Amino acid sequence: MAAAKHYLDDPDDAVLSGLRGVTLTNPSLLLDETNKIIYRHPSSIASPRNVSVVCGGGSGHEPGFSAFVGQGALTACVAGTIFASPSAQQVRMCLSQRLPPETQGIVVVVTNYTGDVLNFGMGIEKARAMGKKVEMVVVADDVGVGRAKSGKVGRRGLSGTALVVKICGALAETGASVEDCAKVGRLAVDNLVSVGASLSRVHVPGRSLQEAKDEEERLGPGLVEIGMGIHNEPGCEKVKTDSPGLVKIMLAQMLDQNDTDRAYVSIDKGDESVLLVNNFGGTSNLELSAIVHEIVGQLEGDYGLKPKRVIAGTFFGSLNGPGFIISVLKLADTGLGAGKSMLELLDAPAQATGWSANIKPETWEKEYEEVQAIAEDEKEDTRSTNLKVDPKLLQSALTSGLEKLIASEEEVTRYDTIVGDGDCGVGLKRGAGGILKFLGGGQVTEDPAVNLAKIAGIVEATMDGTSGALYAIFLNSLTANVRKLDSSNQTQLTSKMWAQALEDSLEALSKYTPAQPGDRTLVDALVPFVVTLKETGNTRKAAEAAKTAAENTKGMKASLGRSVYVGGEGHTEVPDPGAYGLSQFLTGLAEAL
Repeated sequence: MAAAKHYLDDPDDAVLSGLRGVTLTNPSLLLDETNKIIYRHPSSIASPRNVSVVCGGGSGHEPGFSAFVGQGALTACVAGTIFASPSAQQVRMCLSQRLPPETQGIVVVVTNYTGDVLNFGMGIEKARAMGKKVEMVVVADDVGVGRAKSGKVGRRGLSGTALVVKICGALAETGASVEDCAKVGRLAVDNLVSVGASLSRVHVPGRSLQEAKDEEERLGPGLVEIGMGIHNEPGCEKVKTDSPGLVKIMLAQMLDQNDTDRAYVSIDKGDESVLLVNNFGGTSNLELSAIVHEIVGQLEGDYGLKPKRVIAGTFFGSLNGPGFIISVLKLADTGLGAGKSMLELLDAPAQATGWSANIKPETWEKEYEEVQAIAEDEKEDTRSTNLKVDPKLLQSALTSGLEKLIASEEEVTRYDTIVGDGDCGVGLKRGAGGILKFLGGGQVTEDPAVNLAKIAGIVEATMDGTSGALYAIFLNSLTANVRKLDSSNQTQLTSKMWAQALEDSLEALSKYTPAQPGDRTLVDALVPFVVTLKETGNTRKAAEAAKTAAENTKGMKASLGRSVYVGGEGHTEVPDPGAYGLSQFLTGLAEAL
């Protein structure tokens, strides 16, 4: 239901306000509010006789294509309401009033949807009747709907439109004729394949919440819809699979020449190509980057394709849709000579905020030597002492504590979701899992300093965030303080010696954090454990003191950490997650001793 929440619930206001915002991020642009046209300021056009390139369609696909207006890309864009084509009148006004009068011709790039083709077509015919030279390039790159189902309508237009717009715009900037611009645009379309996938349809501002509820039932948990369109059109199949499995299905639809229903373009091993991975708008950048990695790996491994350019980001969105589109463009010969190949036109600079592919061609073409990985220095980890512990007892105690900590992860996460950002439990579990792997690998020795050094390194590598840093500092200090207890004779490490090293490590930790008992942090559990262990020498009593102190953080107001910024009364309901997690580990540790 979260996807049904919007900052602007009036769809008409959202469209106009969004268009106004485009002109604020590129001062060379103007807005005709009546006709919802974004167009270049006449003074920003150095060669007004050059071909004008126009695109448009329903709003909701931002940055496509209002943010593609600018030098080296579009001359103007006509916007409809959300997911609805602009009217023929809007198109006519753009072609007759918002382009340089001197322009030698106009290329109109349209996605293959009935409303867009009809309304732009009507506007084009009116412009032609006025004596203007206008060519239309219809982008149909979707393979999600095969030949059998697409019928006379043909393929839908997807994110490959961004590549076509960029190619046509860059070519127009060179002074090419309207015929050449249109010809190259159509050549690009003929060599494009795209397919999308999404976890859900999007909710359009202003529509009922019931639509969002219905969507939750239509496409349930764990399912992804392949072939979903950019206007919430249903896809070709719903599947339950992981990321590699999803990419495998999508690439097969695009590139498998044995699939006669979808083999629209023959792209063979070794062919030069460009890959565009387009975000619907709601896929996190983290996930999108991981998806790019998977796609590139499968393209090379399964199809022998190594794209000359890999472009990723939001180019042709679907509001805040949790999906993405893969587009592959086979680089065909334009026949126009140097500086006008498809790749060079894609590489050409553009002053358009929507075209975010800004890596220079020389960076792509440079040969990069492999950098050898530097092995970590393990000398400190392996430096032995004469201090001794029972390795079996140490392994048993640590395993007991770590397993109890892992078992409490859901509870720790629930507490941290209430008073923090919800990552504490996962971080502790990750660190505990790493240490358990070390304990089970037969590497535990009778030297406590060597064991501690290895555990500290594991915590550094597996735990992040504030907790990870605090534990890493404390454990590295504990390693150093245990080493200080070394002597020339073999010495069994006693609870008194442990307590001294722990106390000295607390002092070292205080140099990096002002946290004290009462501040509602993990220190609330750590300090009572160390103090009680030093006073009594009894690990169970020390663990009990830590457990009591952790429970007592319930009701404390945080003085440090992210909980400080979290409002509400959550702190009165649950203990501090970090202190509670530590107390669970110490309790499990003590139970095994």
